[in-house]
Amino acid sequence: MSPVFVLVGPPGSGKSTIAAKLAERLGVPHHDTDTAIEADAGKPISDIFVDHGEEHFRRLERAAIVDALKDDQIVVSVGGGAILDPDTRADLAGQTVIFLDVSLGEAVKRVGLGVARPLLLGNVRTQLRNLMEARRPLYVEVAKLIVLTDNRTPDSIADEILEHLG
Repeated sequence: MSPVFVLVGPPGSGKSTIAAKLAERLGVPHHDTDTAIEADAGKPISDIFVDHGEEHFRRLERAAIVDALKDDQIVVSVGGGAILDPDTRADLAGQTVIFLDVSLGEAVKRVGLGVARPLLLGNVRTQLRNLMEARRPLYVEVAKLIVLTDNRTPDSIADEILEHLG
């Protein structure tokens, strides 16, 4: 048993939106691990970071991913930093993983400059660039397909994914 697709990528790449679109088209559920973490914790991820720190959040994230990967016939989207965990990367090795790539300029437009994302505090553009540069090799490592999302509609991105992997 395994998900139909697992979507990874940096903040602003469209993981949740595209995963929901794919799930709708395939007639299967969508599981967003960030949403699951917030529901289980009863608070936003930004509050988890402030109240308990990043290490605690990463433990919750790891548990949410392990749980999501048990489900069959779903589309999963994971948080941008999920691939930092070597065990998560190992678990993703057996999955159909799609790396939604996005340019820095497009990502900044999508996440905005006044975001409530704890790892982007301060200079959002610089923080996002640093995250994207550090994580890109890890996204590529786990990906079966890389799709650039710049200046594209969710429908056209879903079309490309289904054409290549459907």
